[in-house]
Amino acid sequence: MTEAKSAKGTRCIALVGPQSSGKTTLLESMMLAAGAMSKKGRISNGTTVGDASPEARARQMSTQLTPARFSYLGDEWVALDCPGAVDLSQEARQGMMTADTVIVVTDPDADRMLALGPIFRFLDDHKIPHILFINKMDTTSGPVRDLLTSAQRQSARPLVLRHIPLVRGAKITGYVDLVAERAYHYELDKPSERIPIDKFSDESVPDSRRELIEKLSDFDDALLEKLLEDIVPDKNEVYRQLTKDLQEDLIVPVLIGAAEHEHGVRRLMKLLRHEVPSAAKTAERLGIPDVPLAAQIYKVDYAPHIGKLSLIRVWRGALKDGDTLAGVRISNMQDGAEPKLGKAKVHNVSAGNVVAVTKLEAGHAGSILTADGVVEPQTWPTGPTALYTVAVMAKDRKDDVKLGESLRKICEEDPSLSLQHVAETAEMLLRGQGDIQLQIALDRVKRKFDLVIDTRTPQVPYRETIRKAVIQHARHKRQSGGHGQFADIKVEINPLPRGQGFTFTDAIVGGVVPRNFIPGVEAGLRDNIAQGPLGFPVVDLNVKLFDGQYHSVDSSDQAFRTAARQALTEGLPQCEPVLLEPICEVNIYVPTEFTSKVQRAVTQHRAQILGFNAREGWDGWEVIQVNMPESEMQTLITEIRSISQGIGTFDHKFSHYQELIGRDAEKVTQQRKQALAH
Repeated sequence: MTEAKSAKGTRCIALVGPQSSGKTTLLESMMLAAGAMSKKGRISNGTTVGDASPEARARQMSTQLTPARFSYLGDEWVALDCPGAVDLSQEARQGMMTADTVIVVTDPDADRMLALGPIFRFLDDHKIPHILFINKMDTTSGPVRDLLTSAQRQSARPLVLRHIPLVRGAKITGYVDLVAERAYHYELDKPSERIPIDKFSDESVPDSRRELIEKLSDFDDALLEKLLEDIVPDKNEVYRQLTKDLQEDLIVPVLIGAAEHEHGVRRLMKLLRHEVPSAAKTAERLGIPDVPLAAQIYKVDYAPHIGKLSLIRVWRGALKDGDTLAGVRISNMQDGAEPKLGKAKVHNVSAGNVVAVTKLEAGHAGSILTADGVVEPQTWPTGPTALYTVAVMAKDRKDDVKLGESLRKICEEDPSLSLQHVAETAEMLLRGQGDIQLQIALDRVKRKFDLVIDTRTPQVPYRETIRKAVIQHARHKRQSGGHGQFADIKVEINPLPRGQGFTFTDAIVGGVVPRNFIPGVEAGLRDNIAQGPLGFPVVDLNVKLFDGQYHSVDSSDQAFRTAARQALTEGLPQCEPVLLEPICEVNIYVPTEFTSKVQRAVTQHRAQILGFNAREGWDGWEVIQVNMPESEMQTLITEIRSISQGIGTFDHKFSHYQELIGRDAEKVTQQRKQALAH
C-alpha cells in the first residue's frame, strides 16, 4: 500500500447510481487515466475491477461494495464501486457513508431521473457532499437543461451545471467548462483536446456561466454584490466558492461525459483533486471521536480460508501492526482496496486509508473502533424493512447443522438480510429486499461455505375460528387392570370477538370436578386448539367447563386432559369453523405519477385501499395505504418496482385476521390437508 503524498492524505469517493448507468465503466476509465491499469476491463467478459466477484460476473452487474485504489497527480484515492440494483441499496448506503464525496452517475434520460430521488434524499439527509455525473453524453438526447430540470426535481440541493456540451449534428463532440471558460474536444480513448471557446455550442456560454454564479451567490454575499453590480468575479474566487459549497453539501456540481470513451473523466478527476474534502473533515462531519486512533468498519466480508474480514477506514491516527483496536491486538492486516482480499499484507495504515483486518470479532458494519472499545454511530443506516421472503433448507439434510451459521454470516455481510426461525411452521426464513438479492446471497453461501440451499414460498400463518356455540359432553373411560382412567366433562364452546385468542372459564360448582383436575382440563383444551378441524390453530373462542363427574380411584389429571381434548375434537366441527387469514397494513411509497397504476395493481391482490396522502418530506411522492392479505404480498415488491421504474417501495406490519371463505378458503384447507397427510 502506497502512503499518501498529498497533504490531504488518502481520500475516498463512492460511485453510486441506478443500475446500468455506467458506474463500473467510469471507475475503469478513472483508473486508466490515473495509470493504475494499462487496459480497461469490460463488463461483458468479466474483466472489470469493480465486478470482481463470481456473482457479479455471472450477472454482469455490481453485486457488492468493491474498493479500488489509484493515485492521480500525487493524490491517493480509494474508490468504492457501489451496486445500483435497488435490492442492494444497503451496500450503496454503506459506501456513501464511508466516502468523503459521492459521485452520482446517471443516464442522459430525463424520464429516468426519477431513480435519483431516493439516492439524493439519502445524501441530503446525511449531509454527504456529492457530484452528479451525467454519463453516456456522446450523442444528443435532448437539451442538457431538460436533463437538469428533471434531475433538480429529485434534489433538495441546487444542481449547478459546470459543463455544457458542444454539439455537431446528432453527436456531442466536447464540452465547455463554465468556470475555467475553456472548451474541450473529445478524443476517442484519449484526453480531450483544448480548443478555442468560440466553437459552436447549443447553449449560450455567458448565460450559463451567469446562472452558475447566481446559484453560488445564494451562499455568499460578496459574490451576490458583484453580481448585482455586473462585476465579473475572479475565477479563483468562483473555484473557492464551489469548493466551499460542495464540502458543506450546499450545492451539487453537475458534469457531463461518456465514461466508455473516457470523455470528461479527467476533468471530473481534477475537480475531485481540488474540491473533495479530506478524511479529517469527513470524520468531523460524522462525529468520529477525537482520539489518537479511531477507525470505522464499513463492511464485513467472510473470505474462504481466511474467515471474517472487517473492512475498515482509518479516520484518526495511524493503525500499525501490534496496535490495539477495540481491545484486540491487530496483526495480519490486508490491503482493503485490493480486489482479491487476503493477497496483499500491509503494516501501517494512515488516516483516510482503508484496510481489511482479520479475526476482529468486535463490532459490525458502522461500528466505530478506538483503542479501548467500540462506539456505536448515531447516523449509520440500519437495514431497511424486509420486502421479500423465502423459506430456506439445506439440500442435503446432513448440512442442517451449518445452515443457520452460514446464513448468519451472510446476514452479517449484508445487514439488509435477516434470518428468522418460525417455530409454528418449523421454517427458517431468509428476508431481504428482493429476489435478486436473495439469489445472490444463496450463491455466496454455496461458494463460501460449500452449502447448497433449496427455497420455497413461506407458509402463511392462517388461523381458524368458530361462528356458532355448542355444548359438548366428553367421557374418557379405560379399564386395563389395576387403576383405570376416568373423566367426564361438559363444556360450552363459544365464539369470541376477533383478536381475543383463547380463554378458559371454570364454572364448576359443588365439586363435581375436583379443583386439582381443572388445570388438566385447561391443558387438554390448549393441546387441541393447536390444530382445529381445518388444520390450523384455533383462536377467538371461550370454553367454559360447567359440569362433570369423577371417580375417586380412577380419575387423574391426565384422564381429564384426555377428555378435554376429546371434547374439542368432537365439538369444534359442530361450531361452523371458518378460516382466518392474516391481513397486513401496508404503506406503499411511489412518485405521484404512478399512484393510479399501483392502486389498480393492488386491487388485483384483494387489497382494500384505505386512502392516499402526500409522502411527508418527499416532494412529488405519495403514500398509498392499503390492507392486504399476507398471502398476496410475496410478489408485491416486484410489481411495485416494475410500475415505478424500480424506485417504489413499501413497509408493512400485521394488522388483524379476517375471515376467508369461498374457493380461496377451500384451496387453502385442501392444501393444508395434503401437507398434514405427508
